[in-house]
Amino acid sequence: MTSGTTQRRASIIHGYGASPEDHWFGRLAAQLQAHGIPTTVPALPDPQTPDPARWEAAVRADVGIPDAGSVVVAHSLGCLTVLRHLRALPGPWRLGTLVLVSGFVDRLPALPELDSYIGDGCDVVGLGGRIGRLTVLRSDADPYVPTGHTDRLARLLGVSTEVVPGAGHFLASDGVTSLPEALAAVVPSAETGHGPLLRAG
Repeated sequence: MTSGTTQRRASIIHGYGASPEDHWFGRLAAQLQAHGIPTTVPALPDPQTPDPARWEAAVRADVGIPDAGSVVVAHSLGCLTVLRHLRALPGPWRLGTLVLVSGFVDRLPALPELDSYIGDGCDVVGLGGRIGRLTVLRSDADPYVPTGHTDRLARLLGVSTEVVPGAGHFLASDGVTSLPEALAAVVPSAETGHGPLLRAG
């Protein structure tokens, strides 16, 4: 394969208690498809009672070993699962684009039922250097994931968070049924209709 011919493809990984049909996942998948990027939104098993090994197996089956054409967008607990998948990959690899929405690697005071899943989190140091384009999105007031958790994850990955005001936990119940900021992170030329995001560190 010659350089520059890598076909782009995307995976959207949902979070705790969600399904591929929820929130903004289907809308983003359709938008990426419209931009010529084949996109999957795998259903992770038993989302109300997630099991780390089963979720990681599902992510591994969908994402596989990424390359420069690979795009992964993950939400909430899906972010931790994707990061664990990347950390476990053997040998050299490179991921073209990663978008983490309300990501974290620390336990959540608002969701103690996830303590056993989260455990000691994930060692993400060094992963940022293997990712071509890395975006970490959070809102200015997330009821489930403390903003400091997402800011810390971004720092560990070597980037700053981008703040989407008023987005809560990026759920449909928060009024978030599309996520133009994620689309723009994957397709920078996409018209989002939004002004510049706030950046935090």
